Amino acid sequence: SVDQMFAHCNVAYEMALEDNHAKPGKFKVFLIKSLIKPMVCSEKPYKKSGRTHPAFLIKDKRVFENEKNRLINYIKKTQELGGDYFDNKESHSMGALTTTEWNNMFSKHLNHHLTQFGV
Repeated sequence: SVDQMFAHCNVAYEMALEDNHAKPGKFKVFLIKSLIKPMVCSEKPYKKSGRTHPAFLIKDKRVFENEKNRLINYIKKTQELGGDYFDNKESHSMGALTTTEWNNMFSKHLNHHLTQFGV
């Protein structure tokens, strides 16, 4: 549902801007950096029906307006912080990312899910 999709998209911003998700161990980070980072941080669009990390699975019903407003606020905060804030900032599970990698990750993720709902 759209409320769950917004909540799902919010997880990426929570992981980037807050410290409320458990960080993976060193071996898992190595795997994520090696296998997932190239897909997530490149300019190549996501494939359809890809696997979702468990932290991003939203199974319960959410309040549409709350999740929509949270997403808008995260996007605004990201814009206000600007590229310098994100340049070489440590990600939750992929190590330090460049500003371009952060931008690709955020924009691809939003585009992928908004497209699913015809936006």
